[in-house]
Amino acid sequence: MTDSDWGTWLVDEIADADPDGVALWYLGCNGFVLKADDGTTVFIDPYLGTGHPPETIRMVPVPFSPGDVSEADAIFGSHEHLDHVHGPSQAPILANTGADFYASDSGHDVVAEEDWTGEWGVEDDQLHEIAEGDTLSVGAFTVHVEPANDPDAIHPVSLVFEHDAGTFFHAGDARPGEFESVGEAYDVDLGVLAFGSIGNRFDPELGERVRTQWYSDENMVIEAANELQLDRLLPSHWDMWKGFTADPTSLHNHSASFPYPETLEIVEIGDRVDL
Repeated sequence: MTDSDWGTWLVDEIADADPDGVALWYLGCNGFVLKADDGTTVFIDPYLGTGHPPETIRMVPVPFSPGDVSEADAIFGSHEHLDHVHGPSQAPILANTGADFYASDSGHDVVAEEDWTGEWGVEDDQLHEIAEGDTLSVGAFTVHVEPANDPDAIHPVSLVFEHDAGTFFHAGDARPGEFESVGEAYDVDLGVLAFGSIGNRFDPELGERVRTQWYSDENMVIEAANELQLDRLLPSHWDMWKGFTADPTSLHNHSASFPYPETLEIVEIGDRVDL
């Protein structure tokens, strides 16, 4: 289990919040918490690990300890990568709260490899496999599972959360190419797209540094935002890994001549926004 740099103030703030509609908190990396006006609380890609130095080195605080989370209805993992499906970050939340876990088949391969049921006491009936085209209800949210173009993942999905207050979209780490159908099917009020720079990471198998792109660059993020026809764009993941960080304010210039997004919202780890 991982330990927080921040104590319990963030989980306390979320637990005490009484949003008018839906509130969202950014957890750094690509993690978010959604809380609805009826108290429904959903985590998406919460990652509290430090990476695998020197290949990946965490650059932001660990905002909470998973054992301190006492309220959660569901956790969603967008794909199988370490910073999206991670037993030490997520399984203790499931064990403490009885929340349900949703991920594609490749995410569940991680669950099996890490032995969440044996190592952390997660129950089998908490684990649910999802795929493109699925629709499910989690408290106040209707959740639609949509395609995702992530060439680095085995089976990524994107997620649409509908609520009376509006519609939220989480792309995982996906790049443009699969989002036009989503933009036509939903009126997305706020969308999250992973943004980062191309960097040189240490490849332990090769024993050397290799040029790597994991996320969309500035132009790709704006291309995806236009496929989705986003009212509000919230870039994520730009803060996380040493050598892959980026400046989200640069997206103002890249979006200037395009119809979408209508608004660019830049947040830092721990910040709250409302839907």
